[in-house]
Amino acid sequence: MVGKYRKMHIPDDPGFTEKFYFTPGDLGFAPIQTSVGKLGLLVCWDQWYPEAARLMALAGAEMLLYPTAIGWDPNDAQDEKDRQRMAWILSQRGHAVANGLPVLSCNRTGFEQAPGRDTGIRFWGSSFVAGPQGEILAEAGVDGAEILFADVDLKRSENVRRIWPFLRDRRIDAYGDLLKRYID
Repeated sequence: MVGKYRKMHIPDDPGFTEKFYFTPGDLGFAPIQTSVGKLGLLVCWDQWYPEAARLMALAGAEMLLYPTAIGWDPNDAQDEKDRQRMAWILSQRGHAVANGLPVLSCNRTGFEQAPGRDTGIRFWGSSFVAGPQGEILAEAGVDGAEILFADVDLKRSENVRRIWPFLRDRRIDAYGDLLKRYID
């Protein structure tokens, strides 16, 4: 084992009420040094929080990894399913762009019945690797397990960050309200 991360954001999703069974992580956002680079591991629901991705980037992560189990209610209309899946992909590609680093998103496939219910969740797969400008380097299908291969050039992130110096140009003097739940 090279490191430890505890999921920071715990969802309360219909049929899968994690908030009632799990406690949010207490280790913060610390990248893990490995033989392939410094990895910013963020688990499932963490993927929706740009603050988590940014804190990992600021702490020196060279890649963001998102192991995920996300999908839709099979009874949803197809246009709703498409919107949800595309929002998931867009959000993580946005983390790549905003932080100038590659993102590797691995998502489950298949169906899981919700405990004690007639419904469940159909996991949409679609695992992907995005480069530091959000470009898709590799993408899996929606059905069935796949192994993805992609060349990830960690040195390219430095060049992208020179072109788009988002980390440098942040107005940290103006972000105090981010520490509040809501702004009055």
